[in-house]
Amino acid sequence: MVAKGHRPRRGSRAYHPRKRARSIVGRVRRWPTGREGFLGFAGYKVGMLHVIGVETHKFSPFQGQEVVYPATVIEVPPLKVLAVRVYGKTPGGKKALCEVWAKDLPKDLERVFTVPKEQASQEEQMKKLEEVKDKVTEVRVIVATQPRLAGLGKKKPEVFEIAVGGQPDKALQLALEKLGKELTVNDVFKEGDYVDAIAVTKGKGFAGSVKRFGVEEMPRWHKHRKGHSRIGSVGPQKPSIMFYAPFPGQLGFHQRTEYNKKILKIGDASTVKEINPPGGWKHYGLVKSQFIIIEGSVPGPTKRLIKLRHAIRPGKVTPVPQITYLSTAPWQVSG
Repeated sequence: MVAKGHRPRRGSRAYHPRKRARSIVGRVRRWPTGREGFLGFAGYKVGMLHVIGVETHKFSPFQGQEVVYPATVIEVPPLKVLAVRVYGKTPGGKKALCEVWAKDLPKDLERVFTVPKEQASQEEQMKKLEEVKDKVTEVRVIVATQPRLAGLGKKKPEVFEIAVGGQPDKALQLALEKLGKELTVNDVFKEGDYVDAIAVTKGKGFAGSVKRFGVEEMPRWHKHRKGHSRIGSVGPQKPSIMFYAPFPGQLGFHQRTEYNKKILKIGDASTVKEINPPGGWKHYGLVKSQFIIIEGSVPGPTKRLIKLRHAIRPGKVTPVPQITYLSTAPWQVSG
């Protein structure tokens, strides 16, 4: 029974509090279920272009015609699989049971954390893994990006986890096969897949309520002497101010997720000339390794790490258009 004078709260708290993200790298809080293999990847945002392609959807009114699509280029150099981590269920929730680290770790990891000189050998780690194998309910791999292979001029890698789907025994076997090796985007996605893009948006600093929440600006006359570019009242002051009133504050640099983005194209170093404009991409440079083209926009500015996972709530699947032109290529005038 609800006490007198109280009621269940209304509205969503999805975007509150609107403060700066904890890290410049987005965090994947949920992974899709019912899918086998590696469930995610990551890359660096290069920029946007437009794609002209022939619509192949048989129920589309534009079938067989050329359609323009806005798209985003993300450079996805291979990830280095550093370790395999297994989780089990406990009365206190999910808990890491064991880790198996690769023998040879990249030297650039010293830029992220201090690599211990004395640690258990891989044989000892595998022995411990065999002891807890029956308790494993989830398998993840710890990977590191390789920004030296990309064109953004960066050395320090990002280290994070990627879940491995499927039955725990099969997922563990797949993860151990990739231990110490490189994981490429082709091992995770293919053209036509729908993915979720998770990243931290472009930071815009301190902003007023008009820009931050879109409240109406009041007329400039004497009754608004306290200000016209603000809200008229912040609500009751006791027992506390209203938390959801549109106050000024931080705008941008929030973690956001874009759902169901279709992969239009996956390319490698041999086809990178198709997307590199003369002189390179603005604020980025030249794409040097593998890349993907995603329909639509993704959060974050140029060079920001974009985490991609298989769509957690996929919608209607449509075929990939037949690409005929990318806006980074020069126009060819016939005749």
